[in-house]
Amino acid sequence: MVTRQLQGSISEEFWLWVVSMGPSSITSVTTHRRNRMKLISEKLPMGPQSATFHCAPKTQKLTQWKKEKKDYYSHSMLVEKALELLKERISKGDPLARFLRGQLYFEEGWYKEALDQFEEIQENDHQAIYQLGVMYYDGLGTKANPEKGVEYMKKILESPCPKTKHLKFAAAYNLGRAYHEGQGVPHDDEEAERLWLFAADNGNPKASIKAQSILGLYYSTKEPQELEKAFFWHSEACGNGNLESQGALGLMYFYGQGIHQDTEAALQCLREAADRGNIYAQGNLIEYYYKMKFFTKCVTFSKRISEYDVCYDVPTISQMTDCLPEYITKGIAKASFYYARCLQLGLGITKDEAAARKYYSKACHLCPALADELYSLVICQKI
Repeated sequence: MVTRQLQGSISEEFWLWVVSMGPSSITSVTTHRRNRMKLISEKLPMGPQSATFHCAPKTQKLTQWKKEKKDYYSHSMLVEKALELLKERISKGDPLARFLRGQLYFEEGWYKEALDQFEEIQENDHQAIYQLGVMYYDGLGTKANPEKGVEYMKKILESPCPKTKHLKFAAAYNLGRAYHEGQGVPHDDEEAERLWLFAADNGNPKASIKAQSILGLYYSTKEPQELEKAFFWHSEACGNGNLESQGALGLMYFYGQGIHQDTEAALQCLREAADRGNIYAQGNLIEYYYKMKFFTKCVTFSKRISEYDVCYDVPTISQMTDCLPEYITKGIAKASFYYARCLQLGLGITKDEAAARKYYSKACHLCPALADELYSLVICQKI
């Protein structure tokens, strides 16, 4: 049978199970996601007063996490010492210390304590109002209440106080997210686009870089697509340091979307993004290595990425890289599929059909639409 020959000795029944996950159900999932991207909130922008109280750069955090440094004890000691110092500053009447304590709670994931602290000082602290908006919208330390989250963000955006200046672009991005997702306000992509354009401020590096990146994603996934606009905004965001847009630019160069096709520029963007921790870029590089028959390289990278635990690693990677969980998951799914393919056929690694089934299953579980697409390439003998 042709299908059996194409798949090697992986059972036809297994591949029929893979196909059973779509295409009709997969089409509906893809359409839903195209219309409603699942986004993440803009982190608190650094203001003049908060600039001295931020953790190490995210790239340093990611490096430490990758190396799995077991320094929790020393870190907890530092946090304890910081809390003691803040308590002393609060006793001396330092007006900023209460917010800094709340922010420390927030960054440590102690959301209930952070929420209580921000609630206590919100009347006199705009940054606390911003954080409350994020926490109520996302359900951090409390039950999700998008309406209340939107209310807090509108307070920031509409405030005449000059102290809110550094928060307005981020608040506009978050409000745009609410309108796009239809949470707390009616779904309205035109209003979301308007707010994101305001937040992006023509590529201003001091505006919302996340809004610039999301505009790139929005224009490339809306119907009809506006790929030239998508390329422009991904370029602006990438130039301002956005990791997700750097990977997106690589793919746009690779496929000639919104710009002339340029494989050299594509690989440069993808490799640099991958080195900085963009999992989706890594997944696409793995696909490139496989198609170019660099099987040893493909196996080396795909094996590592396919071992990520979705429940723990995806949120952690998203927090550290500011990349969307959906695309991190797609990167892991793509890596898992190609690792399975190498295991199945014995390309760059010893043939192991049992392990191949495991990683095919993982790819199908993580992203049915992507697995269906890749399976179609297998059937057509393109991979």
